[in-house]
Amino acid sequence: MKPKPKPPEPAAAASIAVHCAHARMVDVVELIPNPRNPNKHGDKQVAMLAKIIRHQGWRAPITVSKRSGFIVTGHGRLEAAKLLQVQTVPVDFQDFATEADEWAHLVADNRIAELAEIDGGELSGLLKDLESAGLDLDLSGFDKDESAEVIEDCAEIGDATYTNKITAPVYEPKGDCPPISQLVDRAKTDELLSAIEKAAVPAEVSDFLRCAAERHTKFHFARIAEFYCHADQPTKDLMEKSALVIIDFDKAIENGFVKMTEKLGALAQLEDENEE
Repeated sequence: MKPKPKPPEPAAAASIAVHCAHARMVDVVELIPNPRNPNKHGDKQVAMLAKIIRHQGWRAPITVSKRSGFIVTGHGRLEAAKLLQVQTVPVDFQDFATEADEWAHLVADNRIAELAEIDGGELSGLLKDLESAGLDLDLSGFDKDESAEVIEDCAEIGDATYTNKITAPVYEPKGDCPPISQLVDRAKTDELLSAIEKAAVPAEVSDFLRCAAERHTKFHFARIAEFYCHADQPTKDLMEKSALVIIDFDKAIENGFVKMTEKLGALAQLEDENEE
């Protein structure tokens, strides 16, 4: 079990610079956390945030709703201020038309940041530069161990893992066009369809079970790729729309097939090697 992070030394309010725009400085005891705040701030996060505030000063105020009087953004900053034992903090008072608007902003404040995509190569470079500058890496939000892990991972697998760049597979003929019968294995599917046909169940249930039985059809993607190479253009277009092969990722997204992972490519490669 890792020891709890050591809290920063107490800091007088006057010793912490205020760089952000705000309405006024407010005593921490007057601030009321929003009872519906879904974000929980652990000891490590609060200690790190307190350390950042003590070093950087106040770069963002705590936002309070004029409508309810509750904090909308800045719950973590309030906890950090308490840890620093400051008496007052910068506060911005804002209007919210409805209670729902207030709740939405409360959630979005953290959620929008979570949706950002990190460029691992750029992050690794920044952390290295901060380390070279002699700056305490805690001030970046990454402790020393986490920073080392990011840099090491990026060095091992390269930047490609952290980017959105996708290289479409190139299908090249490797032999004769395989027959349709070799592209799928319907043994389990046909067995289930036969059992459903004989079962005394309502027609609606029978139709549903038939649909479910098709899930057991196995596709041999290495053979399908070979078939695709030999197919005419109309057949190729339909195969792409069915995601039997993916050539244009933008079209694949339009057709509802959002993501093709490296695992699928690895499975197809393994299947191909086994057949050889």
